[in-house]
Amino acid sequence: MAKMDYNYSTKKERPSTVETAPLKLKVCGMKKNTSEIAGLKPDYLGFIFWDKSKRHFSGPMAAVPHTIKKVGVFVDAAIQTVLERIEDYNLLLVQLHGKETPEYCAELKKRVNQIQIIKVLSIKNDFDFEALLPYESVCDFYLFDTKGKLPGGNGYAFDWGVLKEYPSTKPYFLSGGIGLDEVDSLKEFMTRPEAKYCHAIDVNSKFEIEPGLKDVKKVKEFKSALSIK
Repeated sequence: MAKMDYNYSTKKERPSTVETAPLKLKVCGMKKNTSEIAGLKPDYLGFIFWDKSKRHFSGPMAAVPHTIKKVGVFVDAAIQTVLERIEDYNLLLVQLHGKETPEYCAELKKRVNQIQIIKVLSIKNDFDFEALLPYESVCDFYLFDTKGKLPGGNGYAFDWGVLKEYPSTKPYFLSGGIGLDEVDSLKEFMTRPEAKYCHAIDVNSKFEIEPGLKDVKKVKEFKSALSIK
């Protein structure tokens, strides 16, 4: 297989410790208490528009401050469906959790050029980063999640050490079974070279009372523990 031509600094050239931009927080799977979580001022709120999800969102959406970016989560949805949800809910980002191709992403960008695209890649014990190359020019962020039975929301973490091989400079979201128990591990991870491009932490099931109902106290504690402003 041909070597990836990213023209980026290799991991060997990265310093042993890094200074990263202020870490951001995304709370995903919003459904039942959006206003309360919005009151904590996360950077992103995620709404799942996949009808097989227990957190599937439909109907009217509570008002969300403009400082919080709304993310629509989709799984192999028709582009027209995505466009309708963008318009219905004034989404600023779309998170693609299925097998969406680079061509799909390019078409979406063409139709709504102001939309930002998060392409999800699922990891278990290892990952072939060659898979990123076709998406480099057609998405704005990657999101690394745990590979499981469902496209997200599996409730357990993957080995973040895999990201030592991350070859890109594109910012990414770190997801997959992250909860309060992972705070110390996250703090340590953020000192590593591979965390240089970690843009945000994505949380969901470990901060729920029930699917779609978030535990406000836990989210607040997590945000404070990681010094996310």
